[in-house]
Amino acid sequence: MGDINGTTAIIIAIATLAVGLIIGFIAGGIHRKRKAEAAIGSATEEANRIVTQAVTQAEQKKKEAILEAKDEIHRQRSEADKELRERRSEVQRQERRIIQKEESLDKKIEQIEKKEELLAQKHKDADERLADVDSLKKGQFEMLERISGFSKEQATVHLMQNLEEGLVHEKAVKIMEYEQKIRDESDNLAREVISTAIQRCAADHASEAMVSVVNLPNDEMKGRIIGREGRNIRTLETITGVDLIIDDTPEAITISSFDPVRREVARLTLEKLISDGRIHPARIEEMHEKSRKEVDAAIKQAGDRAVIDAGVNGVHPELIKLLGRLKYRTSYGQNVLNHSLEVSYLAGLMAAELGADVKTAKRAGLLHDIGKALDHEFDGSHIDLGVEYAKKYKENEAVVHAIHAHHGDVEAKTVVACLVQAADAISASRPGARRENVQNYIKRLEKLESIATSFEGVEKSFAIQAGREVRIMLKPEVISDDKMVLVARDIVKKIEDELEYPGQIKVHLIRESRAFDYAK
Repeated sequence: MGDINGTTAIIIAIATLAVGLIIGFIAGGIHRKRKAEAAIGSATEEANRIVTQAVTQAEQKKKEAILEAKDEIHRQRSEADKELRERRSEVQRQERRIIQKEESLDKKIEQIEKKEELLAQKHKDADERLADVDSLKKGQFEMLERISGFSKEQATVHLMQNLEEGLVHEKAVKIMEYEQKIRDESDNLAREVISTAIQRCAADHASEAMVSVVNLPNDEMKGRIIGREGRNIRTLETITGVDLIIDDTPEAITISSFDPVRREVARLTLEKLISDGRIHPARIEEMHEKSRKEVDAAIKQAGDRAVIDAGVNGVHPELIKLLGRLKYRTSYGQNVLNHSLEVSYLAGLMAAELGADVKTAKRAGLLHDIGKALDHEFDGSHIDLGVEYAKKYKENEAVVHAIHAHHGDVEAKTVVACLVQAADAISASRPGARRENVQNYIKRLEKLESIATSFEGVEKSFAIQAGREVRIMLKPEVISDDKMVLVARDIVKKIEDELEYPGQIKVHLIRESRAFDYAK
């Protein structure tokens, strides 16, 4: 019983506690609800206040924006009205300007129409006057034909003849004026350049010879050279390619050959045999080989010396050998190697005086006669052979052209070619440089006279001053004074084209009128 009461008391206490807790929780929830409702109400009021404030501000900004928009619209409208007024004003000005231009164009058109009418009237008057002039001219021509006794064609021929005579006179006068002017300007300069070059260059010259003479210690040596039944002399002539002339000349043998190199080899061979004393075919062959090598070495040395003396560099070795061969070559008594060196010096000196290319001038002068080292062995002139070998060994075009033009085979187109021509003529024509045989000299003089007499109006011609001048007597009734200048130029041109000569030839024309009568 007691336990039951205790338990009940506990249960009741627990129940009471639980009821108290529940009542406390409910009371707390009601309080929190009230507090929350109070807070919600406060937030709602704040929100309503903010919304109201925002609406008020928005309305205010809206009004401000509307006012600003109205102001901007008003401003833009004012600007648009101003621009429109300005454009209207500009359009009005343009309209006024166009109207003025139209009025001006109308006036000009009117003036042009008046001028066209006036011009048409003038054309009409001109045509009428031209017709009158033609009629008058025709009448004058008819009158002139009756007075002169010439038809129109005859009068035209007569006038043309008079005009041609006048033109011949004018042409002759002009030619004489220009020739005198050129002489005055060029003579002094040419004399100065050429004399300066000549006085600074002095070269020796040798006589031309087709034979060489070998002296013998005694006449007995002639028999040893001939040998038994002539075997030694036959061997010598066969190996060397020369002719040995053994005549009555005491203690001398003559070697004859057109090839100077071959002749020199034979001379050295014969001298070695005479010095050695042993003369037989085997020894002859041995001495010939030695002599040939000596001559080849001398040729090479002469070529090298010529290149060094001329101051020319870069010449092909084969061309140097050909230069050396010119040592044994002569032309009209002038040694060709010495002549080539002289031409090189002269061309270089004149090029220096004129401001031209000195190196090219000296090179072209040295090589201009290189073909003469070959013309004994190959067909063709020394000019063609020289051009061929210069091209073969890569000489420059200026040098090749100078070689080709130095005798006038082609027209000289460069200063260097002209200088080589002049230097070649100076070297060949200076006193003592060359000699001609009598036959060639006579033929040249006869050819010179025949060229002069081939022209119409030439009565006689005489070559004088050793062919340096030709004096020509003219027929005065055929050649007038004015026409003499033209005839002289034609004769000079034909001499230059058809005749080869050193230096220059003076063409001297003489026209003399004579009157004869007899007293009876």
